[in-house]
Amino acid sequence: MLYVTLFICFCASIFLTPLVKKLAFKIGATDKPNQRKVHQKIMPRLGGLAIYISFLIGIFVIQPNESFNLHLINPDGHVHLALILGSLIIILTGAIDDVKEISPKVKLLGQILASLVIIIYGNIKVEFINLPFGGGQLDFGIFSIPFTMVWIVGITNAINLIDGLDGLAGGVSSIALFSIAGIAFITGNPYVTIVALIAAVSTLGFLVYNFHPAKIFMGDTGALFLGFLISVLSLLGLKSVTVMSLVIPVIILGVPVSDTFFAIIRRLVNKQPLSAPDKSHLHHCLLKAGYSHRQTVLMIYAMSAVFGLAGFIFSQATIRGSVIILLTILIIIEIFVEKIGLIREDYKPLLNLIRGFRQVNLRNK
Repeated sequence: MLYVTLFICFCASIFLTPLVKKLAFKIGATDKPNQRKVHQKIMPRLGGLAIYISFLIGIFVIQPNESFNLHLINPDGHVHLALILGSLIIILTGAIDDVKEISPKVKLLGQILASLVIIIYGNIKVEFINLPFGGGQLDFGIFSIPFTMVWIVGITNAINLIDGLDGLAGGVSSIALFSIAGIAFITGNPYVTIVALIAAVSTLGFLVYNFHPAKIFMGDTGALFLGFLISVLSLLGLKSVTVMSLVIPVIILGVPVSDTFFAIIRRLVNKQPLSAPDKSHLHHCLLKAGYSHRQTVLMIYAMSAVFGLAGFIFSQATIRGSVIILLTILIIIEIFVEKIGLIREDYKPLLNLIRGFRQVNLRNK
């Protein structure tokens, strides 16, 4: 039944996307080209609506089946309903922005409301973290709600920020969802496995029209929905809340999270507002380096796949192994960031340090 449901979601997304495209033109949900954007003509957005409807179809098709009843897999029905209601708020927020381009504050308010539905009604929040190396437990107390809210809003916006090239956010999100589904399957969490797979195949169906050259954009409707869903599923997928287990979804989302992190650093270094748009994101830097649109997207897909695999290995490693993996990932990211000038062209502290060591070694020889 699961395979049939996934096939239905994929086909539904392929069928619905052209209809959403017509709707987008009709209601004015279009994206006009400007100096910051890569596309050269007016493009319909709102494509995330096709992903969302396909996702809902999958949820409602699989739920009545006794083998895969989502309420049986996840006995707390509030969690499932909270996920649906929170997603609806996110979809409405994104759709309004795709049509009228609301202010960042209003968009943030919609994300906060959706996260509160998850936290309060769904009772999903990080209340404590078990510290590694026998360090006891860190209890968040009253800060559990703001911590969880920051997590959900942060991951949601991380996906939204990389939505700058045809098929980029959709492909990265699909890879992340498949990675989350794989880890959830291994750790015995069928609810997260099924919901993540349904969302992933619904996104793949949309990518048929969204991959370069795109015929439609997912818009904030899709980017916010996928980011929100990934953020919530990553919380539900944590078998035990430890510092290391919280790192797993961050590794899986290595591309959007690191791009967002370095965008914040870049704006602080350049003394710009955090909300100020620019053309120095990862995909912009790769395009400037001479890679084509399609090559850039495929390269970032490959990076996302590597991060997904690293997250899977990390989830099965010992604490000592996890630390080694994490340090290796951080060093590789830093070197890559300095190579492509993600923060600034002259920002190369680690590369300069390595170059200094090489020069010292050459002199000693």
